[in-house]
Amino acid sequence: MPRITANTVAEHRANQERLLLDVAHAILEETGEIGSMRDVAERAGLARSSVYHYFESTEALLQALVEDIFPRWTIRITDAMDAEPEPSGRLVAYALENLRLVHEGAHAVGSALAALSPGEALNEQAAGMHRAIQEPLIHTLEVLGVEDSEAMGEMINAVVHASTRLLEAGKPFNQVSSTLIAVIEPMAVELQRRAAAKTS
Repeated sequence: MPRITANTVAEHRANQERLLLDVAHAILEETGEIGSMRDVAERAGLARSSVYHYFESTEALLQALVEDIFPRWTIRITDAMDAEPEPSGRLVAYALENLRLVHEGAHAVGSALAALSPGEALNEQAAGMHRAIQEPLIHTLEVLGVEDSEAMGEMINAVVHASTRLLEAGKPFNQVSSTLIAVIEPMAVELQRRAAAKTS
């Protein structure tokens, strides 16, 4: 049993799990690979056997990473959208915040997780997290009275994904974000105009 370095066993376990998740996340961001349990243990300053007290396998560690990472992204996107008073502004905020996450390296982590996912359960879990990220977008489109909000959401995400590819190709963030706004904002404003016309 690992030496206890906190006031309680539960607190110690939580601290160690947090450390291992942060280390695994850092390795993913740096290399695009999850690394072995030995890699994670060495970076965390623990014996490899100690890691298995907290995560029984690489798959279990990956699953915990998905549970840890995706809610943070959802909160970032939702908070950015909630800060905008108008639905049109929320659509632009959704696109821009996704782009910022990519710029900060989040997309690389997400891609690595998707590529490395070894089990169906983990794939389903990641898909569920992705759906959670889409929910505020779909809700905003429904508020604007878009009949096929799912299809419109896919179109907006296609623009966002095209923008992320430009970032990954080395284009400057300011340039890509300006182009993204130039595409998304007029569409968002027009959707809001149509929604207002229907209620007037």
